[in-house]
Amino acid sequence: MCNYCGCRNFPLIARLAEEHERIANAAGRLRRAITHGEADPVTALDDLLALLLPHTTDEETGLFAELRAEGSLAEAVDKLCAEHADIHGVLGAVDRTVPDWAAVVAALDRLHRHIDNEEHGLFPASVVALPIDAWDRVTP
Repeated sequence: MCNYCGCRNFPLIARLAEEHERIANAAGRLRRAITHGEADPVTALDDLLALLLPHTTDEETGLFAELRAEGSLAEAVDKLCAEHADIHGVLGAVDRTVPDWAAVVAALDRLHRHIDNEEHGLFPASVVALPIDAWDRVTP
């Protein structure tokens, strides 16, 4: 996770980055459950979804909405929202009786790249793009 640009000085970015860390750890536990049998993969999947779904909702209705309204990063936001839908679609549709774990592992790979793009691309760019009043609206 990024620690060099100062974007984590913004409370919302700090919270989203902390959530990314928890999501990445849960994704790692799910991957190990699938590939090494370290835990029940269905339980690990449920644990990941419990973190992921509220996180992406907060991103899309908070920071992403402000970035879309500002305009300069709207295309990047649209791409990230499409990635949210893709990843949620795969992880949320797992047939728990006959799971397609290969599809889940591929979605975890996309999730890793997605988090990296937010941490090292969108978050630092949002600090520059958004005016202070936008930050006031999205900061809890």
